[in-house]
Amino acid sequence: ISSTKKRKAKTDLDETRPYFEALRVEIKRIFRQDAMPAESRYFYPVNVKEKLTGTFACLLITGDKGLAGAYNYNVIKKAMELLDYGCEIKWYVVGEYGRQLLQQRGIPVEKSFLYTAQNPTMQRAREICSILLSAYERGELKEIFVIYTDMESSLSSAAHSTRLLPFHRSHFSTSAKEKQEKAVTAPFEFIPSVTAVLNNVMKCYISGFIYSALIDSFCSEQNARMTAMDAANQNAQELLDSLSLQYNRVRQAAITPEITEVSAGAKAQRAQRRKEV
Repeated sequence: ISSTKKRKAKTDLDETRPYFEALRVEIKRIFRQDAMPAESRYFYPVNVKEKLTGTFACLLITGDKGLAGAYNYNVIKKAMELLDYGCEIKWYVVGEYGRQLLQQRGIPVEKSFLYTAQNPTMQRAREICSILLSAYERGELKEIFVIYTDMESSLSSAAHSTRLLPFHRSHFSTSAKEKQEKAVTAPFEFIPSVTAVLNNVMKCYISGFIYSALIDSFCSEQNARMTAMDAANQNAQELLDSLSLQYNRVRQAAITPEITEVSAGAKAQRAQRRKEV
């Protein structure tokens, strides 16, 4: 069941990822223009290198239940590391496991998305993005973090704590490979302005990032569940083998005296016959 769910979710992500990768490329192209604004609310201030202070937001993505190995534990461990920042954190939670654990620790939850983590969709990602961006644009949040599990391969996954907003400009810097691409000779024309275009594109890009995080977390959970169930099957088989070995030893220990008694009786009877003869 987990294998089927993971395969379907991975297919959905692969079908939408090219669009958001294209958005990333277009954002890079905007940065390569002289018309790029010096400041944008979605990017770190140009002349500020130290950490921003104020209220942070954390979107925590967990599973709805356990039986998935260390999947939920690793995400929660990453989330608790944010407390070292020493700033006020507003928690936005996807997944029943994360909601219950924060409640047990007495940590208030700003917004709990009650729909299941087992069915990530683009529509839900847009709803989460809208709520986070509304608070960010009102100035209530200085930074937004997303804590999720990234399935690096079919055999391994790792929990990540990623700052969603504000972006560093280096996040969209041009790599050495891209520098070899054909240069853009004609300037772009931005209508109504480069700032308006960039802000609109960034909203779509952030929605795509959240959707990707939801899908990656879901796939990682299913992968962890398959691994946990496989380990449980192996442990159960080892236990059965051990019990079978103990049973055979006890059975052999019970049979051996009986065989000895039968053999001794037969030997005594042969001796008695020889004596009579």
